[in-house]
Amino acid sequence: MSETTRPARPAADEPFDPETVPIRPAATVLLVRDADGGGIEVFMLRRTFSAAFASGMFVFPGGKVDEVDGIAEIGELCDGLTDAEASGLLGIPAGGLAYWVAAVRECFEEAGVLLARYASTGEVIRFDDDEVATQFQAERENIHDGSVALLELCRRENLRITTDEIHYVSHWITPKGERRRFDTRFFVARAPGAQHALHDDGETIESMWLRPEDAIRRWKEGDLMLMPPTAANIEFLLPHRTADEVLTAAAKVGVPTTILPKLRVDSDGRVVGILMPGQPGYDDL
Repeated sequence: MSETTRPARPAADEPFDPETVPIRPAATVLLVRDADGGGIEVFMLRRTFSAAFASGMFVFPGGKVDEVDGIAEIGELCDGLTDAEASGLLGIPAGGLAYWVAAVRECFEEAGVLLARYASTGEVIRFDDDEVATQFQAERENIHDGSVALLELCRRENLRITTDEIHYVSHWITPKGERRRFDTRFFVARAPGAQHALHDDGETIESMWLRPEDAIRRWKEGDLMLMPPTAANIEFLLPHRTADEVLTAAAKVGVPTTILPKLRVDSDGRVVGILMPGQPGYDDL
């Protein structure tokens, strides 16, 4: 699981060369739904406090793009989006569809939500039958431990991935100077109505649905721990009153501007702040 951007310098006695830190591809997804009484909610998970990265932070379901996410066979099970189209949106030569697949896989592993439909009926899979729910809870654990691949699961259950309803909205790269760096693509998708999102009690220890305005208020009050990309993507949701509005806006984003924050350090090498593109002093770092 991964998102981007939180100042996290290594201990002084640990060897660390920022020039050699690899930038790993990652994908994360904002699950949105219509809230009771009006407005929308977004699903969030809390990272365990023992995590090496983003401990205790509230994040969206997501993680590293694995090699298996980009195999050609799984691309054949993705609806409405080819690798060439996905790569064009991401601005890369090839392999773009793997980011969508990774977002779906991680969402299932971490939140128990599977963004897929039955090939035979076109209906999004439902977990409101106890037998089906039990089966797919086991499959969630199998996907997580690697004993079953998403491709295998989709083929066996005759499922297709709903990539046509998952929209790319933002692109963040962890700043140079962090111990772990990620090239993260953020997506938006509607939460299936007959699936119950819940943390895994492993990498994540808490989960909740939050109205975007409440999440931002709590973040500003210091009551909700968010990384800058998380907060920025929640702010994208603020103008919209329904999930339909969010998805319509997300579909119109096109190719978002890449955001690469920079760490500001003092003369002793201690991080004293983060600068965003366009802020005074950003270009001087």
